[in-house]
Amino acid sequence: MDVPTGRRHAILDGLEGAPRIINGVWRLPVVPRGAFPSPLTLIPSYPDLPMEDVYPRVAKTDERAVYMREAGPGRVVYFPWDIDRTFHEVLNPDHGHVLANAIRWAADEPPVVSVGGRGIVDVAVWRQQASMTVHLVNLTNPMMMKGPFRELLPIGPLEVQVHVPSDARAGGIRLLTADRTPAIRRDADGTLQVTVPEVLDHEVVAIEL
Repeated sequence: MDVPTGRRHAILDGLEGAPRIINGVWRLPVVPRGAFPSPLTLIPSYPDLPMEDVYPRVAKTDERAVYMREAGPGRVVYFPWDIDRTFHEVLNPDHGHVLANAIRWAADEPPVVSVGGRGIVDVAVWRQQASMTVHLVNLTNPMMMKGPFRELLPIGPLEVQVHVPSDARAGGIRLLTADRTPAIRRDADGTLQVTVPEVLDHEVVAIEL
C-alpha cells in the first residue's frame, strides 16, 4: 500500500519515513458512493521472485485501502482487507500502528487507561460503584504466540495513567499482587499517574472511588 508524503492523517502516526507498507492476503473490492478521505491506497500485487522482477508495475492508484468518515457525533473506520488477521499472523509493526491509530481516531477521546514502559501487556479495566480495577497481564515472552510459557519474564517499571470518571474521586490506591501502595501522582484534571515497579505475571491496580 502507498503511504502519502506531505500532510498526513493521524492514522499514519508512527509511519514517518515509510513510503509503503505491505498489504494483506484477502481484500474485498469496494466502490464508494460518496467522498471518503483515504490516507492509504492500493498498489497492485507484483511477483516476489525472481529478484529482478520484484518491483511494482503500477506506482499509484486511487483504490482506497481504508475508508474513514465522521457521521454526526460518531466516527467510522472501515478496512476492506484483512489487516487484523494479517497483523496476528505476521506481527508487522506497521499494521499495529495503523490499527491502534484507527481505534484512537474513531474513539476521539483519551483512553481510560494507558500504560507506558517496555514489554507487552494485556490491559483490562473494570469499574464498580465504589472502585476501579486495572488488570495488567504480562505477555512478554518469546512463547507468547504459542500458548504454554516455559518461564515468566518480569517487566517494569510501568507507568499507568488512569483517567478517573468525572463523577468520581479517587481515594486509596493499592497494588494487590505486590500488596503495597505504589508511587502516585495526581494531575489537576483528576488523572492518576501510578508507578508499578514490576509485573511478573499479573498485577492489579485497585482504586477506591
